[in-house]
Amino acid sequence: MDCKTKIKELREMTGMNRKEFCDYFMIPYRTVTDWELDNRHAPEYVLRLLEYYIRMNNLDKEGDITDGKETN
Repeated sequence: MDCKTKIKELREMTGMNRKEFCDYFMIPYRTVTDWELDNRHAPEYVLRLLEYYIRMNNLDKEGDITDGKETN
C-alpha cells in the first residue's frame, strides 16, 4: 500500500479529521496534507509506528486497520 493511501486510511480509522489527527500526533498539518496528496512520502517506519500506536491505544474506531474486520 502506498503512503498516500495508508496515511489516509489510518486517519479515517481513528475517526479524526486531518486537523485533529495532526494535533493528536503532533505532526504538522502541512506534512500530513502533503502525504495525503502524494506530494511527499512518510517513511515506512512512521506509518508502522502510527498504526501500532493507534492499535495499542484503541484509537481504531472502525475495527482492524489492515483487514477491516471488527476487533471486538
